[in-house]
Amino acid sequence: MEHSSVTSSMLSSIGYDKDEEILEIKFANGSLYRYEGVPPNEYYDLIQADSVGKHFTQHVKNAGYPYEKVG
Repeated sequence: MEHSSVTSSMLSSIGYDKDEEILEIKFANGSLYRYEGVPPNEYYDLIQADSVGKHFTQHVKNAGYPYEKVG
């Protein structure tokens, strides 16, 4: 999955597969997590947010999407 770099102290890059609705988040510490069932509008809101880290925490991490650490 192709990732795009983001400006954030918490996150380093974000990848998204809209067909599978899978969001990948690479954290600044190098950890990679995969979130499932994330709709396209949530991905677009995330990459356009003023604070990507804050938006991720409020709308993805705390939203209860199933996730796994993949790297």
